[in-house]
Amino acid sequence: MPAPARSVAVPAISPRLLAIALLATGLLLLLAYLVAFDQGAVSQSGMYLHELMHDGRHLLGVPCH
Repeated sequence: MPAPARSVAVPAISPRLLAIALLATGLLLLLAYLVAFDQGAVSQSGMYLHELMHDGRHLLGVPCH
């Protein structure tokens, strides 16, 4: 005879933890966009941000030229 099924308690995620996780995910996606795809379109501060992200592309092996 098979064993009776047991219910497993799933912990609830607090709204604060969910907000922090969503914020962190959004910031990481923005950083990934800036490093991998932005070719200076967002940068309004001259070439500083562009060059910083350009070096990041080389570091990660993302083609940029």
